[in-house]
Amino acid sequence: MRPRPEVLLSAHRCGAGGDRALENTRTALDRALETGVEYVEFDVHRCGDGTLVLFHDDWVWVDGEKRWVRDVTFDQLAAGAPHFLRYEEVLVALAGRAKAHIDLKFASPGGEHEIAAVERAVEVLGPEQIIVTTLDDRSVRAVRLWSDERGLPILTGLSLGRRVRGMPVRTAVRIRLSELLPRMRYRASLANLMVANHTLARFGIARFARRRGLPLLVWTIDTEKSMRYWLKPGRAWLVTTNHPDRALAIRERRTARLRA
Repeated sequence: MRPRPEVLLSAHRCGAGGDRALENTRTALDRALETGVEYVEFDVHRCGDGTLVLFHDDWVWVDGEKRWVRDVTFDQLAAGAPHFLRYEEVLVALAGRAKAHIDLKFASPGGEHEIAAVERAVEVLGPEQIIVTTLDDRSVRAVRLWSDERGLPILTGLSLGRRVRGMPVRTAVRIRLSELLPRMRYRASLANLMVANHTLARFGIARFARRRGLPLLVWTIDTEKSMRYWLKPGRAWLVTTNHPDRALAIRERRTARLRA
């Protein structure tokens, strides 16, 4: 029986660990690259002036006012959060060192801005060196249609596990049901990568992915117990973690035992 391949690792928010101040920063990026992790995950927003920047939240404080990232310029964003990186900087830093796990946090009519971001990543890194994830069904479909038209082997996944706290109960229930029973959403979005929160993955999503032959990306795995579970070969294709150094150590110990 052929041994199953190792589960790959992605450094969540550049591998910032539990320090939110380091999320999507050069400090975290350099540290993740030193570990030798296969992928580095980062959040991408589009500012009002068109600048793509690494930033997780949808809003930022500007001059004491809460503003949507999509409505501010990069200079305004940088004034309130000077340690965040431009998208271009990260692509260049990753070239030849690790693959890019691009988590898009914005959407546009027809997906034109999402496609532009992916196209630039292809130009810098190559299509086989990136994966794209997003919560937006239409964005996934736009990127998939674009990549298929050009014959580019880009894995693009619809993320399941949207935060529903604070939403009306009926809305929250509808979203969760669409995630636990994702067949229609995955078919419509054309996603070729299954992406799920670790809890949802255990509640049937992993089985769904296996039945359909889809690679499974599970996020975000941070406890040692969860790492041991999800890093067992065959459980997932890729695991995202805030602590890639710990996950790598667990994976290496498992591999060493299998080879002994």
